[in-house]
Amino acid sequence: MVLCELVRGNESLRRFVFLALPNFSMIAFATAIEPLRLANRFLTDDFYSWSVVSANGNPVCASNGLEIAVDGSLDTIAELSNMDDRPDMVLVCAGIDVDQLETKHTRALIRRLYRTGIAIGGLCTASWVLAEAGLLDDRQCAIHWENLPGFMERFPKAHVHADLFEVDGRLYTCAGGTAALDMMLYIIAQDHEESIINRICEQCLTDRVRSATDRQRLPLRARLGVQNARLLSIIEMMEANISEPLALTDIAATSNLSRRQIERLFRHNLARSPARYYSELRLDRARHLLLQSNLPIVDVAIASGFVSASHFSKCYRDQFGRSPQVERREKERAQRAATAGLAPGFVNEESLSAPV
Repeated sequence: MVLCELVRGNESLRRFVFLALPNFSMIAFATAIEPLRLANRFLTDDFYSWSVVSANGNPVCASNGLEIAVDGSLDTIAELSNMDDRPDMVLVCAGIDVDQLETKHTRALIRRLYRTGIAIGGLCTASWVLAEAGLLDDRQCAIHWENLPGFMERFPKAHVHADLFEVDGRLYTCAGGTAALDMMLYIIAQDHEESIINRICEQCLTDRVRSATDRQRLPLRARLGVQNARLLSIIEMMEANISEPLALTDIAATSNLSRRQIERLFRHNLARSPARYYSELRLDRARHLLLQSNLPIVDVAIASGFVSASHFSKCYRDQFGRSPQVERREKERAQRAATAGLAPGFVNEESLSAPV
């Protein structure tokens, strides 16, 4: 198999390789490639090339069910790592259930590529794979907000942020979605003048390049449909204090409101008590941890601000209709089914040794 774009003898060509993992995010994948295509369109000559590979050279299914063909395997790229035509950057594309993938061989190749001086990137949830490869210890990184709680618990040495993207040396990570566009525009801006970036933005119908530190999620005001500034400030306090919940008296003292005033604010705007709302926030965090990490259930309870495992189980069952134990068992059952079924492109050591 010939990776035609990677072996062109153009010394000025910047070469990108996209490693698609099973259930990768199609929107992040597309919005990372399109800026490269558009940059070539607006330049006098092709400046960027790209190829798509999978771990074993087989087609890969995205999370939306679409299967894409690839140009080869990651092993093929690793063979180029010490040659003149090696890629400038390898971008790992991941998506849902990234923690369920067996990526031991892939991680070893990524480490090898990084050690040879090749930049490594991660789209959407791919920071999980880079962290498992040991590349993110004491490094800045970004990941999709939905995976942030589990990632923080699983990889405490990584400095993860709820930013659109992070650049730390030769490591580039983004939160996925349209944040991939912003990160790629940042990369292209290192090579070309602002007019090229502006033309790409106009073609993509986006009015600006967002900065790395722009927020991932909608502002609370838009997300909750709430306009009261005092209430929004209290909710921000709650979200920042999940593992060690604040007492309502402390919230009242900090916000210069009485407990009764806070109760009225929540009931009028959110149709629930502040205690109920706070509990829902903590249980939502607990559910993310149960599904995205292998933390013992008692540790999940503590990380979510519950001092009693029995009280946590009762609250969880009341909120989601199942106990934390059942939630975890269902996750493990899904993992076993995925491993046994081996969806297209799924990686394990046996499939890597099989003929392609």
